[in-house]
Amino acid sequence: MTQITLKLAQIKDSVSQKTIGLMRLQFWKSAVEDIYRDDHPAQPVSAELWRAVRKHTLTRRWMLRIISEREKDMEDKAYRNLQELEAYGENTQSSLLYLLLETLGVKNIHADHAASHIGKAQGILTCLRATPYNSSRRKVYLPMDICMLRGVSQEDFIRGSRDQNVRDVVYDIASQAHVHLQHARSFSKNVPHAAMPAFLQTVVLEDYLRRVRKVDFDVFHPSLQKRNPMLPLQLYLRSWKKIY
Repeated sequence: MTQITLKLAQIKDSVSQKTIGLMRLQFWKSAVEDIYRDDHPAQPVSAELWRAVRKHTLTRRWMLRIISEREKDMEDKAYRNLQELEAYGENTQSSLLYLLLETLGVKNIHADHAASHIGKAQGILTCLRATPYNSSRRKVYLPMDICMLRGVSQEDFIRGSRDQNVRDVVYDIASQAHVHLQHARSFSKNVPHAAMPAFLQTVVLEDYLRRVRKVDFDVFHPSLQKRNPMLPLQLYLRSWKKIY
């Protein structure tokens, strides 16, 4: 599942024309439909997905929702508000988590609630982390309502401004991701241990939040582009303790 979602995520940046991207997404939508019609696909990734669907009884709706959201994302526009960004996270990252829970055999309402909040947090932080890269290509996707509230223009991000009002935008967005992580963890006592492998990405999200706080929400700080060498150990410890 993660392989196909990675391919879907890369389409937007790998094509020069929107039409080509939409054609590729249509290919995957048709592939999913064929899989659920019991047509064994010849394409290797689709074939693996076909086997996973039959082994774990994966829900078609989650797969199609990921593809549909990627189609909307091809519009290449900034999110109008934080709610739109959260919806993006829910439809892409949370949908993937629901599928991962199914592969783990977890059917638990508390795990589903946690997955919803973790997916939203990941969608928000993915947008935030990609800001320096997108800005270098003169593209800004951060929620317009927060930028307007703080008196920040897209041009401020494009020129890599590190002014306080730009940091305030980053703070507002990062804070909402933190709230979703807290909500996700509020269900932890009722989430079965079997679900933990699907939720270990919270370690990476928490690490980015910690580091962006450390640089006073300067999203362009060079340290944020470096990987934390301690992450593998932190992931191992969380996995061993069965906590997220």
